[in-house]
Amino acid sequence: MRLSKNIKIFINYFLGPLLFAWLSWAIYRQIVKQPNLETAWQGIKSSFSTSLVWNLIAVVVLMIANWSIEAIKWKISVKPIQQISFLKAFRAVLSGVSFSVSTPNRVGEYLGRVLYMDEGNRLKTISITIVGSISQLIITVLMGCIGLIVLRNEIIGSQLISPLWFKVTLYGVIGVLSGLLLFYFRLSWLIKWVDRLPGSNRFAYLIKALEDFDTALLFRLLLLSALRFVVFIIQYYLLFQLFEVSISWWECLWSVSITFFVLAVIPSFAIADIGLRGEVGIKLIGLFTLNHLGVLFTTITIWFINLIVPAIIGSLLILGIKKLYTSKEEEKI
Repeated sequence: MRLSKNIKIFINYFLGPLLFAWLSWAIYRQIVKQPNLETAWQGIKSSFSTSLVWNLIAVVVLMIANWSIEAIKWKISVKPIQQISFLKAFRAVLSGVSFSVSTPNRVGEYLGRVLYMDEGNRLKTISITIVGSISQLIITVLMGCIGLIVLRNEIIGSQLISPLWFKVTLYGVIGVLSGLLLFYFRLSWLIKWVDRLPGSNRFAYLIKALEDFDTALLFRLLLLSALRFVVFIIQYYLLFQLFEVSISWWECLWSVSITFFVLAVIPSFAIADIGLRGEVGIKLIGLFTLNHLGVLFTTITIWFINLIVPAIIGSLLILGIKKLYTSKEEEKI
């Protein structure tokens, strides 16, 4: 326990800030090299006084739609264990976001969600939530893989990566995608493997709920994950228009898809996350535009609206859960 606490302190107070400082410096160096920087900045400021400001409002609405879709995913996933309402699932998802911002690659998301399950069902929910996350990861890897194929010439031509390493990366992505799909649609293999382990009776109940995940349900989760991905792309395109980033919807689709994939496979911490997003976005989306400042503003705005705002709301909801649990304990006494 002592070791894990020291590691957390090291990540939050040393490694995280160090990564953030390094990434911020890298972004700053790229921004100051941008041609017509002053013109780009004036364009961004003036965009808020035009009708394009409605794009920002639309992005906020799409944020609600995004987490609503995730709530539906979680609701139908936990149905074999416990029936919950959409509103309760929505609150659980937002509470999970508040936990996730302080953990690497948002793994703390599961902790916030299980708080809304009845006692005795909470640990069982973790494996189910992981399956939902895998469905989203599959869509991210799939779209990233297609993006790499579509933008192959642009990526190699810009010397972001050598032709040899591009092939290695592409084949590696295809291998990872194949493995994820095999695991996802063969959850029964995992259950059988766990049953054969010595002493598995003590924790086998944690994954028993996965037996109810038939192919139809798994496909529904994938479709909902794909719908969330579409929402993300639309948000980016709307903000690109707002911040005067000249990029077609086709270029937006595939450059952002690769960006999502890169962000999914690189471990990141809360304080360094925005810096990493900015750096990756400028490198990949910058293949099609010189307005790096606009790309950075888009990235920061997406990060704030999609992650920070829901995390703040989720943290307030968690306070409500604590009060509810406290009241129940007092009633027992």
